[in-house]
Amino acid sequence: MPSDLHYLSLDEVARRLKARKLSSVELTGAMLDRIGKIDPKLKSYATLTADRALADATRLDAETAAGTSRGPLHGVPIAVKDLCNTEGVATAAGMAIHRANVPSADATVVTRLKQAGAVILGKLQMTEGAYGAHHPAIPAPLNPWNAAYWAGSSSSGSGAATAAGLCFASLGSDTGGSIRFPSTMNGLSGLKPTWGRVSRAGVFPLAESLDHIGPMTRSALDAAINQTGSMLLPEGYGYGNVGNRSPGEDCMMTSDDFERPVVILTGLGHPAAIASAMEAYMFLADWPASRRDAVHGFALKACLAAIRGEIEPDTARGLFASWAEKHDLLAPDVAAFASSRKEGSRGHA
Repeated sequence: MPSDLHYLSLDEVARRLKARKLSSVELTGAMLDRIGKIDPKLKSYATLTADRALADATRLDAETAAGTSRGPLHGVPIAVKDLCNTEGVATAAGMAIHRANVPSADATVVTRLKQAGAVILGKLQMTEGAYGAHHPAIPAPLNPWNAAYWAGSSSSGSGAATAAGLCFASLGSDTGGSIRFPSTMNGLSGLKPTWGRVSRAGVFPLAESLDHIGPMTRSALDAAINQTGSMLLPEGYGYGNVGNRSPGEDCMMTSDDFERPVVILTGLGHPAAIASAMEAYMFLADWPASRRDAVHGFALKACLAAIRGEIEPDTARGLFASWAEKHDLLAPDVAAFASSRKEGSRGHA
């Protein structure tokens, strides 16, 4: 087995795994060996989950042998920032006080990466609570290019580990630059996705209206591959595309995520913005009651039905009234847009 596997691109590793020129167990073992040699000095990992990673790699190799592929992340060893909850594995978010915090469930983004076939090597070190400084009792990760250089802000562990070839991709978080700074300082390609594009459920918050979860990799292509796994979108998914969703299927945002931007969008009074907002809210309609406010889903589904001309606008507005009492900008705009759309469809008929 080549000795320099750790610096292959994620894309190249994925191709070799799919072609069975390399096994996930071999690759994961090689990465764990390298971490054992390099990371005692680099300090990029907060927690290493070697046994779990090898068990997952074994299972994924069996799937490959059976002709199953979960996608380009299938069998690829990656790591996640230590503010993402991991079932049965401590999630400290860089804080000594939370060293014994062991979540009972994975963060949604971790679940999606596992569903996409990624092997999670462990949790990456970060600043205390994702602020600007490391806890004095926790060694700060070093920049692998030069220990005297800054390793970046709160996602410094993600930056150092990825640059040093201790994972093929990592997750970072960005509130004020914590994907961008460590990516710059460690020579990586980092992506701060559109706010809410990747679920923050189960991720330690710094500022929920500004927090973003995104990939840190050694190339732009690898960032795109990892980002797709983080979202785990259904085939054919796109902005405004709702029709290919199955009832009850998990989606990326919560009603809280959408509430503020929807009010802003609809306050502009632009029909396209209103339509986009309603399409987004349509996702909520089929969520379990524990995950969203039933009034939101029901009322907004009615509004979208009116926009599509399926029911009368006045009926939709009545159904929507219970939610619109809190947001008086929204209901009149939606009703007016629905009415105009229906009139337009009659004209074309």
